[in-house]
Amino acid sequence: MSKLLLQPLLAFLLGAFAVLGFAPFYFFPATIIALIGIVYLFAKAPSAKATFMLGFQFGLGLYTVGIYWIYISLHDFGGMPWWFAGFCTFCLCAFMALFPALVGYLSKRIGYLSISTAILWGLSDWIRSWIFTGFPWLTIGYSQVPHSPLAGYMPIIGVYGVSTISVGIAACIGIWLANKHQPTNTTWRRNVITAITLFIAIGSILKVVPWTSPIGEPFSASLIQGNIPQAIKWSPDAAQSTIDQYVAMTTSSQADLIVLPETALPVIASQLDPAIKEELSTHAKQHNSNVIVGMVDYNRNTQEYFNSAFSFGSATTQTYSKNHLVPFGEFIPLKQMLGWIYRDWLNMPLSDLSRGGAQQQPMLLNNQKVAVNICYEDVFGEEIISQLPEATVLVNISNDAWYGQSYAADQHMQFSQGRALETGRMVLRSTNTGATAMIDQHGYVLAHAPHDTTTTLNVTAQGYKGTTPYVLWGNWLFIILSFVLLVGLLIKQRH
Repeated sequence: MSKLLLQPLLAFLLGAFAVLGFAPFYFFPATIIALIGIVYLFAKAPSAKATFMLGFQFGLGLYTVGIYWIYISLHDFGGMPWWFAGFCTFCLCAFMALFPALVGYLSKRIGYLSISTAILWGLSDWIRSWIFTGFPWLTIGYSQVPHSPLAGYMPIIGVYGVSTISVGIAACIGIWLANKHQPTNTTWRRNVITAITLFIAIGSILKVVPWTSPIGEPFSASLIQGNIPQAIKWSPDAAQSTIDQYVAMTTSSQADLIVLPETALPVIASQLDPAIKEELSTHAKQHNSNVIVGMVDYNRNTQEYFNSAFSFGSATTQTYSKNHLVPFGEFIPLKQMLGWIYRDWLNMPLSDLSRGGAQQQPMLLNNQKVAVNICYEDVFGEEIISQLPEATVLVNISNDAWYGQSYAADQHMQFSQGRALETGRMVLRSTNTGATAMIDQHGYVLAHAPHDTTTTLNVTAQGYKGTTPYVLWGNWLFIILSFVLLVGLLIKQRH
C-alpha cells in the first residue's frame, strides 16, 4: 500500500483505538498511545496541509467509532430513513473531525509541536463545548478519568486542562520517536523525561488530596431505574402503566432520598392526577424523606414547556428545569429553516422546549442541598459549578434509552465521574435504562445497576462541603494559561 494511503488509514485507526480510553473500556493508556501515534505522524508530515488531513482522519476514526450511536437515535427511535440517518451521523463526525484537523494544521504552522499541539488540542476541546451550543463528547481529558494519575488535575484545571496535559505528554514522546535517528539534544530529552515524570507524580499526589470534607450524616438513597422501552415511553396507551410502575417502585423504598429518572412520568406535571402527587408526598413524609421525579412542566403564562425535576415529600416542593438543551433533540435551531426535518423525517417528542435559566439554586431536602442536573447537562462542568459550593451532592437524572444497547450510557457516566472529580462531590445518577450509579467524590463508581433491567439501586451517600480550585475558577485558569502560552509561542516564532 502506498504511503499516500497508508498514513491516512493509520491516522484513522489511531483515532478508533483512542476510544478504548473511554467508558466502558477505561483503558486510559490507549488514548495516550493513539495521541503519540498521531503526533508522530504530524512530526513526519511534510506540510501543514498534510497534518490537516492526518488530523481529520484521526478525528473521523475517533468520532465514527466513539459516537456511532447517534445513528441509533436518529434511525431506530427517531424514525429517520437509514440513509439520511447515516448521512447526518457522518456529517456530525466529519464536523467534529475538523477540530483535530485544525490542531494539526496550526501546530505545524506555529512549530514547537510538543507545546503547540497540546495547547491547541485542549483549546479545541473547550471550543467544542460551546460552539453551536456545544457537544464536548469524547473530550480527551475524560479518557483519563478516573484511574489515570492525570485525573488528579481535574479538581484544579478541569477536563480541558487534563486534555492539554495528556496531549502534551503524548506529543513529547511522539516527537522524540520521530527524531530518534537524528542527533539528539541530550539536555532536551532529559528535560522532557523529567517533566513527564513530574506531571505523573504530581497528578498521583493530587488524586489523594481531600479537596472537600463530609458534612452531616450519611443518608440512604434509592436510585430507580424503570427500564421503560423508548418505543412506548410516550405512548398514551402505556402512560398509566408507566406511572403505576414508578409509583410502586417509589412506595417500596424507605430511603431518605428517592430519585426517579428524567421524564419518568410521561405526563405534563400540571395534568398529573392529584392522587398520584398525594401518594408520593404522603409516602415520603411518612419516612421523613423526599422524592425527586422527572416530568415535563408547562408555564401557562408564557406557553413554554420545560424538561424539569420536581421534589415531593418532607421538604417544600421545589423545581429544577433543564437549562442546557440538546439541539435537534429538545429545541429546533433555525426553526423556520429546519422545521421540515421534524415534520417530514423525525418522530421526536419534546423537541421544542424552553431553557430553565442558568442561576437556579440547589434543592434543600432535609439536611442536603441537592444540585440537580438533567441528562447531558453534566457534560458541561462550567455549568454544573453554578450551584456550588452551596450544593452538598450532585444528582443527575437521564434517559439514554435513545441510544439502545450502545456504550453511550457508559460514556455519559464517565463524564459524571469527571464532574465528581472537579467538584469534590458525590454524584447520584438515576436513569431509565442505565447507567444508574453512585459515584464518590474521587470519581470512582461505588455502585452500578445492571443496564436494561427494572431495578432500584439502594445506596448510602454522603454530602460534602468545600471548594475545589475548579469550583472557584471554572475553566478560566485553563483558558488564561493556554492563551498566555500560545501568545508566547507566536512571539517566539517571530523572533
